Amino acid sequence: MKPYQTIRLEKKQGIGYLTLNRPEVRNAISQTMIDELRDALRMIDKDEEIRVVIITGAGKAFQAGADIAELSLMKPMDILRWNEGIVRATVELESLRQPVIAAINGAAMGGGFELALSCTLRIIAESAKVGLPEVKLGIIAGAGGTQRLPRLIGKGRAAELILTGDPIGAQEAYAVGLVNKVVPDGETTRAAEEMAGRIMANAPIAIEMSKDAVEVGKDLPLEHAVRYSQKNCITCFSTEDMKEGMTAFLQKRKADFKGK
Repeated sequence: MKPYQTIRLEKKQGIGYLTLNRPEVRNAISQTMIDELRDALRMIDKDEEIRVVIITGAGKAFQAGADIAELSLMKPMDILRWNEGIVRATVELESLRQPVIAAINGAAMGGGFELALSCTLRIIAESAKVGLPEVKLGIIAGAGGTQRLPRLIGKGRAAELILTGDPIGAQEAYAVGLVNKVVPDGETTRAAEEMAGRIMANAPIAIEMSKDAVEVGKDLPLEHAVRYSQKNCITCFSTEDMKEGMTAFLQKRKADFKGK
């Protein structure tokens, strides 16, 4: 895969592995990382061999937020463009045709937490913490955290996390529905691979259409969302995989999906 300075992109057996790779600064977000992340996401979206993406951090952190040293030297318009890059990266991540699993191996703070919120699913290490501490720095979360978090866990609980800036641990994150699974430290990637395998056992087009229906439908009125998902359902009925899946069900055998 293409070499990068601040991230690693690899693929193996249908899984794309996207690793945030600045462990010396807890994978803090820099302008170079933003640019490289967006480039990698475009490559992933076009890669027919990648069916599920796992994103994680090198070293002990998932991502500890912005590179404050870099940010403190920027002029207001530079900060605006920098933040717009992060916003677009989170939207592009959320909009990928493949499901994305965040393997939160360590702290995910600020922009790092916002990145995880943009993923389809989240698995967290038992010692990891997540949060939006921006108010403690005199700013607010600027890459969608104030909008995605309430949609995920409800207004009241999200407001508490946003307004206090206090982080929460893995078990609390699971209790409020913020993450899908808590696993022992060092096991996040393995657990994400297991979940990816369960997803990839199903029909590729049906997975893509399901993810699209969830992502688009969550921001639509219910009636419109149902109608949108209905169109995706009908699309699946025109595929060879649908015929194979139903034939395999009737013959009581495992389906052999081809993504066609």
